[in-house]
Amino acid sequence: MSHFAKIENDKVVWVVVAEQDFIDRQPGEWVQTSYNTYGGVHTMGKTPLRKNFAGFNYTYDRVRDAFYSPQPYPSWLLNETTCEWNAPTSMPDDGKGYIWDEENTSWKIE
Repeated sequence: MSHFAKIENDKVVWVVVAEQDFIDRQPGEWVQTSYNTYGGVHTMGKTPLRKNFAGFNYTYDRVRDAFYSPQPYPSWLLNETTCEWNAPTSMPDDGKGYIWDEENTSWKIE
């Protein structure tokens, strides 16, 4: 069995686990997605599929043949390689907990 995303207007509206023959009998557009693919890497060392596992309301980008999540903040940019959203500045790596402060476009301690 595989995972498939139903696409409407380039948005994921449903993700199911099914056999290909079942999907072939369903109306609408269905695109296969891999539960083990994140940021363009397959977690088990296999070939990644469409950059990221599809989720509800994700975008299916036909040009990139990739899924990506909704933009979390207006200032964040889509990484063209991973199809993941990145903050304009890296989160500090000092072991403390941080959250994004969009108003100041910076990280702040939780």
